[in-house]
Amino acid sequence: MTSNNTSLFPKINEIPEKFRLDKIVNQTKILINGEFIEWKGPFQDVFSPIYIQSESTNSLEKFKIGSYPIATNKESIRALDAATKAFNGGKGEWPSMSVNDRIMAMENFIHKMESQREPIVKMIIWEICKSVKDAEKEFDRTVEYIKDTIIALKKIDKESSQIKTVSGVLAQVKKLPYGVVLCMGPYNYPLNETFATLIPALLMGNTILFKPPRQGILLFSYLLDAFKECFPQGVINTLYGRGRDVTPVLMQSGKIDVLAFIGSSKVANGMIKESPFANSLHAVLGLDAKNAGIIDETANIDWAVNEVIQGAFSFNGQRCTALKIIFVHSSIADNFNKKLCEEISKLSVGMPWDNNVFITPVAEPEKPEYIQKCIDEAIANGGEIINKESGGGIINYSLVNPAIIYPVNEKMNLLYNKEQFGPILPIVPYYYPEEPIDYIIKSNTGQQVSIFSNNTENISNFIKSLRCQVGRININSQCQRGPDVFSFNGRKNSAKGTLSITEALYALSIDSVIATKDNDFNDKLISSILK
Repeated sequence: MTSNNTSLFPKINEIPEKFRLDKIVNQTKILINGEFIEWKGPFQDVFSPIYIQSESTNSLEKFKIGSYPIATNKESIRALDAATKAFNGGKGEWPSMSVNDRIMAMENFIHKMESQREPIVKMIIWEICKSVKDAEKEFDRTVEYIKDTIIALKKIDKESSQIKTVSGVLAQVKKLPYGVVLCMGPYNYPLNETFATLIPALLMGNTILFKPPRQGILLFSYLLDAFKECFPQGVINTLYGRGRDVTPVLMQSGKIDVLAFIGSSKVANGMIKESPFANSLHAVLGLDAKNAGIIDETANIDWAVNEVIQGAFSFNGQRCTALKIIFVHSSIADNFNKKLCEEISKLSVGMPWDNNVFITPVAEPEKPEYIQKCIDEAIANGGEIINKESGGGIINYSLVNPAIIYPVNEKMNLLYNKEQFGPILPIVPYYYPEEPIDYIIKSNTGQQVSIFSNNTENISNFIKSLRCQVGRININSQCQRGPDVFSFNGRKNSAKGTLSITEALYALSIDSVIATKDNDFNDKLISSILK
């Protein structure tokens, strides 16, 4: 149900001064081959999901916050040539550089990045509408991630510098870069998830083609100078424009060695098919997820409700790790639903800077219409918005009140099978544990599952059935990525490769072995060469 309640959005003078934009961010330059190219072509305007109340009328206006270049395949090829030249078959300045020197360059980058905390946080708020707390957390967590990655790299380098003797063979195994990496991150964590692949790729000596996400693109304008100043010529090159215009020519060239992409499996499959050397293309992918929560008859309802709310609605459910469908045992469904609706009604809906805000405007312009389609299909097939009395499902422009749909069945394709990526939660009653288990087994995604139970036998049975279906099983807790030292992966269409602080370094490098027969002559020779 749509509403035209404009009072939920601010007038310009009602925005706290600390969070007002000092100026529109018009991104006019592209970093290629260590130089800034002043863009003279067309630009794409960027509007915030936050509408602004007109001073003169009782209406809302879109608020322009900046623009970025609509580049073409000409600029893509230029960036690719720069990255290829900088790598130079592994003989370029950056891949040839010692690990310590690369770390020093990255530490310099961290220093410059930290100086831009305030404008980057502000841009996260305006571009994708994360709450102030969440935007600050994303920035700080990213800085911490870079520092932890450096620590992990030092350990890897120390271990791989050693010469080992096994079965009469003397060898050194080093981690070396693949080559040119095309790095593309998602809009929901534009800084953190993008850097989850870009930073380890850089530290391992690869050269980078970097395309920011469509939403969350302007915040990187504050890091372009740091990229230029901290890394050698051609090591980082930025790509702007529409993905369908600038990425196909890169993949078709056959010169992309690694595709590091976080987004939909459909887009990833399309890019991989463009490569003439699909077998040699290395892919590190974070893709679709339809994470399920299973709440059995022994679960602590109060605890489960709290975790489900956090898991399903943090950042409006716009997270790959969000809980996206809940299976609740029929014997406790009524009690669970009642408690869930009570707690959902307490969530604060508003602007990112509001105190204790939980639900903010959704980032994607087309998302409110999609959520409405999900609701309409569910109602047409026997579902109901069970928190309607507290405003569930009401859509005010980009503000979508959380909607709980019950009972959900397989006829509701959008909610039952598809990843909604928004503030709407389908709940499915079940009688036998085989029902949610079969759902997860048949699903074409397999990132995570959450099990809520106080019965050890029930939990054990769920684990036995599901541990080969998903990458992570959470017991009495929501699905989540962190801590970053833990493996983050998925089965089926959910991921390719594993991302954690250490494993990301492994994923974006390849083993190189130098070996000879073990004897005194070769021992001295190898030691001298490696020194």
